[in-house]
Amino acid sequence: MKVPAQLEPLFEVGVVLEVIRPLMSGKEAAVYLVDTTHGVCVAKIYKQAHERSFRQRSAYAEGRLVRNSRQKRAMAKGSRYGKRLLEEAWQNAEVDQLFRLHAAGVRVPQPFHAGENVLLMELIADEHGDPAPRLFDVDLSRGEARAMHSHLVHQVMKMLCAGTVHGDLSEYNILMAADGPVIIDLPQATDASHNRNSERLLLRDVKNLKNYLGRFDPGLKKTRYGAEMWWLYTRGELDPDTVLTGRFTNKRDADTRAVLREIEAAAEEAAFRPESKYAAKKAKKLAEANAERERARQQKAAPKPARNKHDRPQGGPKHDSNQAPDSSKKPRRRRRRRRPRGNTG
Repeated sequence: MKVPAQLEPLFEVGVVLEVIRPLMSGKEAAVYLVDTTHGVCVAKIYKQAHERSFRQRSAYAEGRLVRNSRQKRAMAKGSRYGKRLLEEAWQNAEVDQLFRLHAAGVRVPQPFHAGENVLLMELIADEHGDPAPRLFDVDLSRGEARAMHSHLVHQVMKMLCAGTVHGDLSEYNILMAADGPVIIDLPQATDASHNRNSERLLLRDVKNLKNYLGRFDPGLKKTRYGAEMWWLYTRGELDPDTVLTGRFTNKRDADTRAVLREIEAAAEEAAFRPESKYAAKKAKKLAEANAERERARQQKAAPKPARNKHDRPQGGPKHDSNQAPDSSKKPRRRRRRRRPRGNTG
């Protein structure tokens, strides 16, 4: 098949030998099956920012360190240079997380090459050597679902011990390889200790797992592994060998600060989106209508001059003499005199 433009540099230097076929296209990237010097691999081509549908990126990118002060200012200002740096940091985050998690013993794909919006990594295959299906595409028995849930919760715990929260974990980004499930799609993975949204993202990841696998084993929906895991992590008592119970009864008051942080993150994300012409026109009309209502209210609230009977001239009309007559009244029609009939001579 035709070589995608992003893979042409790797094709020219001999790293990629052949593009076999496309595998899938998601909200973040398009994935191809390619033959390379490392064997059959997967090439992940990241989409441009305007082509992606991933929302609230600021909630995931918070806490990522930028040592260069000039780059940090450009990224905060949202200039063209800053946006390019944000894109590079967003893509490099997945490579960094793959190396970190692989070293921590988490089952993730092994990366081989990264650069120019392309990530070349290990092909996750099933027992027949074909690309592995997603967890969503596999039917499970009740016992298999319970064993799968236990294994995946343990993987999430190992990620948290390595200081990482996936942030978008679900049945759609877990591949069923021959040697067990493999977690993929990590560009939005966040640092657990530096991101204020880490707890919310972790609880959502664990909730997604129990809700899906709970379709096969309803008893899983009553577990609370996420809350137990985070509580142990904040106390410094969590390690990869910790035995979780899934029962957690620690009660806390409503975290209003977390709600405010979520609102601030959404507002920050919205600030990066350019306002459409329709939205600008609608906002202008709304501002004009509000201004008109305010002027009418002020005129209505303005005090009227006091008047009494001494202000009118004696014996004269009640209305002001300088006031124009009411034009709404019809003028009185003058009757014509009838002439007598017959000869008037």
